[in-house]
Amino acid sequence: MGEPEAGSEFANGAAAAAGPMADTQYILPNDIGVSSLDCREAFRLLSPAERLYAHHLSRAAWYGGLAVLLQTSPEAPYIYALLSRLFRAQDPDQLRQHALAEGLTEEDYQAFLVYAAGVYSNMGNYKSFGDTKFVPNLPKEKLERVILGSEAAQQHPEEVRGLWQTCGELMFCLEPRLRHLGLGKEGITTYFSGNCTMEDAKLAQDFLDSQNLSAYNTRLFKEVDREGKPHYEVRLASVLGTEPSPDSEVTSKLKSYEFRGSPFQVTRGDYAPILQKVVEQLDKAKAYAANSHQKQMLAQYIDSFTQGSIEAHKRGSRFWIQDKGPIVESYIGFIESYRDPFGSRGEFEGFVAVVNKAMSAKFERLVASAEQLLKELPWPPAFEKDKFLTPDFTSLDVLTFAGSGIPAGINIPNYDDLRQTEGFKNVSLGNVLAVAYATQREKLTFLEEDDKDLYILWKGPSFDVQVGLHELLGHGSGKLFVQDEKGAFNFDQETVINPETGEQIQSWYRTGETWDSKFSTIASSYEECRAESVGLYLCLHPQVLEIFGFEGADAEDVIYVNWLNMVRAGLLALEFYTPEASNWRQAHMQARFVILRVLLEAGEGLVTITPTTGSDGRPDARVRLDRSKIHSVGKPALERFLRKLQVLKSTGDVAGGRALYEGYAAVTDAPPECFLTLRDTVLLRKESRKLIVQPNTRLEGSDVQLLEYEASAAGLIRSFTERFPEDGPELEEILTQLATADARFWKGPSEAPSGQA
Repeated sequence: MGEPEAGSEFANGAAAAAGPMADTQYILPNDIGVSSLDCREAFRLLSPAERLYAHHLSRAAWYGGLAVLLQTSPEAPYIYALLSRLFRAQDPDQLRQHALAEGLTEEDYQAFLVYAAGVYSNMGNYKSFGDTKFVPNLPKEKLERVILGSEAAQQHPEEVRGLWQTCGELMFCLEPRLRHLGLGKEGITTYFSGNCTMEDAKLAQDFLDSQNLSAYNTRLFKEVDREGKPHYEVRLASVLGTEPSPDSEVTSKLKSYEFRGSPFQVTRGDYAPILQKVVEQLDKAKAYAANSHQKQMLAQYIDSFTQGSIEAHKRGSRFWIQDKGPIVESYIGFIESYRDPFGSRGEFEGFVAVVNKAMSAKFERLVASAEQLLKELPWPPAFEKDKFLTPDFTSLDVLTFAGSGIPAGINIPNYDDLRQTEGFKNVSLGNVLAVAYATQREKLTFLEEDDKDLYILWKGPSFDVQVGLHELLGHGSGKLFVQDEKGAFNFDQETVINPETGEQIQSWYRTGETWDSKFSTIASSYEECRAESVGLYLCLHPQVLEIFGFEGADAEDVIYVNWLNMVRAGLLALEFYTPEASNWRQAHMQARFVILRVLLEAGEGLVTITPTTGSDGRPDARVRLDRSKIHSVGKPALERFLRKLQVLKSTGDVAGGRALYEGYAAVTDAPPECFLTLRDTVLLRKESRKLIVQPNTRLEGSDVQLLEYEASAAGLIRSFTERFPEDGPELEEILTQLATADARFWKGPSEAPSGQA
């Protein structure tokens, strides 16, 4: 589970020239913040073998990250291929001269660079945080002139014109269905063919559960025959396709099924040529592994990506959990399910990072206190894991994070069965925290003037504490009640009592059911809410603050700013709510809104939100938190809420969990808060999330060089142009071929790339 920052800042970008106020949601402003990840010192301290290990793992991650384009929108692979061709032929400075000669202004050209950087950063044309489409903030005709008159178009006129014809319309299109990722009429997604609905997703999940297959590495394609009968293809991601191969746990599943009257076919080979490159690099990394755990881990990952086996990935994850305290830390695969509208398919991601020893020492002290601190959580001991499996918890400096975005902290693996019995690892990404969440006073919205300086001073330290607690004791706590295939229970049915009802346990998880499959669309956000709540609750414990070096007045300030940051984030979250569809587009932000609602409900003036008028004469708001009531009013309210969350999760009570969570997550204009009106204010004053420029590693002889880039849109573009020096054109060909092979699945009205067979 990945953890983005709670109070990510939001600035007023230039409004889109193309239309009214609402359109600012769908552009990235020219003055968007751009930061470079600094890992020079961490890289310098690596031995030659560690550098080679990190290099090949980074290559594997960057190759695999390209699959995200195919997991996002039908047009994303074509947009990526078009941009890559443009900037390979002319770097941003050279293309600028051409653009100005074509009649673009400096602002137009900067808008194009920001758009291109956004596509590279998000691995597609939808924001990784919020799932909203973004479009170029310049007229389409101007961009067309730049593209068709470019060096790339002169070198390969047919290819460049073909790419533009395929994706140009969709690049700019903001028809209602295309504005957000979603399923059916709610939005666009390429995890499912364009004709799939939520009912299809549920049926497919039941089918997967019945065959004990994980959805993590799958996509679902539906075709309707002439009689109107749907046929489903569940396609696994793998290097191997339909060709005969040695028997494995996957090959026996590759066949046709009849399930509840519908034909299902399980196939494999999704993203095959991309995964082939991932596997080649993992194989090279094996030669530089530091120990047998790493070697076995890589061998299982290779098997997983070759065969399409999540079971092999689980085995690799077991070795990964056992590889305690490595110098070079990494993880790779189909991991987070936030962007699947149904909530069970994993987006590809891979990271490589180097341990920061000083900060890790604090986290190790937190781990040492974990068993004691778990007893402070507000649920009975029977609802906690039978044995706390002491995890690794390290602070890392990221060298590579490939995928759609970079989180601040991670708790993985996400496999429930492993987490319950084998354990997990926590990481806090120190150099990401350092650059992504630095706050400028003038961009601090919705706070009282006298809170701003305190907030800036303590936001970083308080967020370190929150990430630590959220990952280790939030995601790392709690037990799922399970009945196995032999009928045995992992809890005592006679003696365990539900503290909410006073009765024996009435519901639990059966074989094949997981948290994600059972709670589906609310699973990610509900779990983030539980982890965030644990962080707020346990940061009140003096022992926790001492571990991080805070005592007395400083400790009280850290608590205050942590809670203040959360209630402010709950207000900022409204940007990620879509009133037209009554749905949330971002799991963490929905979670923070729910916590804000719980603390408002606690009453007694603990939290207040007051609409105001800003110095610019436009609507504004102020969030206040009464610090004298955090312990007396806030803590008991959070305690009651946390206990309910855990009990409903442990018992697999989906109906109860949905009622509780969706009740708090509802956004209405009911007084006193009038959240729908406040949402307009939040949108008016939002700032886009920063873009992060990452370095490249390059092999020169047997030596690995670190290549760094300037913190600008042009620097970010250059980093991608130099990322695949040997096989850039081949990768573009692979991506467009894979996209074209499936283009028919999004061919309905307003759904598919035009100009493609």
